[in-house]
Amino acid sequence: MIKFLLNNIFSFVLLVLLQVIVFDHIQFSGLINPYFYVIFILLLPFETPGWLLLLSSFFLGFFVDVFYHTLGMHSSACTFIAFLRPAVLKVFAPRDGYEPGTLPRIHFFGLTWFLKYSLILILAHHFVLFYIEMFRFSDFFITFFKVILSTMFTGFLVVISQYFIFRR
Repeated sequence: MIKFLLNNIFSFVLLVLLQVIVFDHIQFSGLINPYFYVIFILLLPFETPGWLLLLSSFFLGFFVDVFYHTLGMHSSACTFIAFLRPAVLKVFAPRDGYEPGTLPRIHFFGLTWFLKYSLILILAHHFVLFYIEMFRFSDFFITFFKVILSTMFTGFLVVISQYFIFRR
């Protein structure tokens, strides 16, 4: 239990630092902005209690907000996908449910399952984040295009990380 907690704290800090130091500087024409830190929420174990999921997601977004000076935009987007995550997991659950000890990763459930699961949550995160950032509907279609492109790029990074970082 202590090892699991320390691993999660380490990955929390590492992902916030990676987002702020590396991924913040990756932008293509202002349309593609990768937000890789959402992988922390995506890869939390199935058994994570709802209150802990919401709280850790809020603080993940809060620390990104602190570095980006965005006043709650990332916090609200992260809390929103933490709220959606149990419902999305329920929709894509195997017939017998999730086995204890398994994690939401490609190696346990395959690429198709992981793509559906992660892309829905990444899309929800980016949708909330970019529309809160824009806060008007006059640029609805350009913002939607930005959401789609950023979701695809972030999803690509998350899937690639599954093969290179999170091996069996």
